[in-house]
Amino acid sequence: MKIEEIAFAVTLDAQRRVIRDAAVVIDGQRITHVGKSDELRGVEAERVIDARGGVLLPAFVNGHMHISYAHAVRGLFPDDFVGQQRLREVFRLQSAMTEEEEYWTSLLAIIELLRSGTVTLVDPGSTKFVDACMQVYADAGCRVVTGECVTDQEVDLALPRYPTDEAVQRTSAFVQKYDGRLEGRVRAWAMPFSADTCSWELLHGCKAVADEHGTWMTVHHSGGSTQGLMEHGALGANVLLAHAAGIDDTEVGLIARAGATVVVCPSTTMKEASGLGTRKVPELLGQGVAVGLGADSANSSNYLDGVRMVNAAALGFKDGRRDVGALSAEAALEMATLVGARSVGLDGEIGSIEVGKKADLVLFETRRAEWRGLMDPVNNLVYAADGRSVRCVLADGRVVVDEGQVVFADEAAVADRVQGIGEGLLARVGGRVNRGRWPMS
Repeated sequence: MKIEEIAFAVTLDAQRRVIRDAAVVIDGQRITHVGKSDELRGVEAERVIDARGGVLLPAFVNGHMHISYAHAVRGLFPDDFVGQQRLREVFRLQSAMTEEEEYWTSLLAIIELLRSGTVTLVDPGSTKFVDACMQVYADAGCRVVTGECVTDQEVDLALPRYPTDEAVQRTSAFVQKYDGRLEGRVRAWAMPFSADTCSWELLHGCKAVADEHGTWMTVHHSGGSTQGLMEHGALGANVLLAHAAGIDDTEVGLIARAGATVVVCPSTTMKEASGLGTRKVPELLGQGVAVGLGADSANSSNYLDGVRMVNAAALGFKDGRRDVGALSAEAALEMATLVGARSVGLDGEIGSIEVGKKADLVLFETRRAEWRGLMDPVNNLVYAADGRSVRCVLADGRVVVDEGQVVFADEAAVADRVQGIGEGLLARVGGRVNRGRWPMS
């Protein structure tokens, strides 16, 4: 396959080259050529995509995405239903979902992710029926990091709780069963929920499982527990800390020295008014920590659009710090591509447009009002565009979005199915329903 006549290829390579009038050639799953269209004119391909006027980027990485339940109850919670009370309701509803329901809601979430340019996601253990959802991942061609959420402490959230030894054993069994599935597109990690819901013994045990099997661990993280993770052997270069809310400068240093990585969810943080600008992202990046971006879930952020995710990061830190230099457009885009790939240990395979890397690519149609005038494609993408201008997405060298539509499912039919699932779920188990603040007749 060849993509040619690209107006701008934003490579995210080591030199951060932006190539005008570019072409990219793919053989199977990997990129074989990157250069000027004229230079690659003689390279033949079975399919040629005329990308005239388009902007090509590496596909986005979503480093924290509760994929499997939220679409059925998106919009359920009003603005002021936040924090622990929201989480109680989220997990209560999720625990009541059936295998079939989770299949359809996962499919709709994957449709939304891919259609706006995201190919890789980390689901932090929230999928209950992984075997059913494997079919979604196979059909969509996406990359998924998944695992089994475990806790061993009494908490008032409907999370899976086991004796410590059993939780560690279940984690090990999951990794052994699923890691490397779908030709390597599925990675299985250890996924203890958080330091609040897991003992130090469990966190240490999960990290040991990750070490033993050559994989990673992710955990919901907040300030005050970084030192404990380090002291109990649960922090290292294969640990992804989600959110990292409330960490201080000392903890930034601990994370950097351990070689751990971080993912933040800017839209969720802003929606809950929890102070995005106070998060230590610029400090982490300044100490060389790989910080990625996540969308959290469709009833947390509430969108999965990778472009909007980047925009939220670029704007949120500027405003929160009252500093236009706090996080540049380029730095925010890196967090969703190459640096985001590094934050999940996949930068050797994805995150940039380079020969030898996997062909996870997103092509934007720029002959649209929001893209003009087009002089600096990064600036336009981050500050003016959104995922609705995605024209084509390749996942592992396969076209999964063509002319703005996913090729592996009927989006409208799936959306209708999920609407029924949401209404049925609420009728079955009850729940607080947001009908808005204005009268509805």
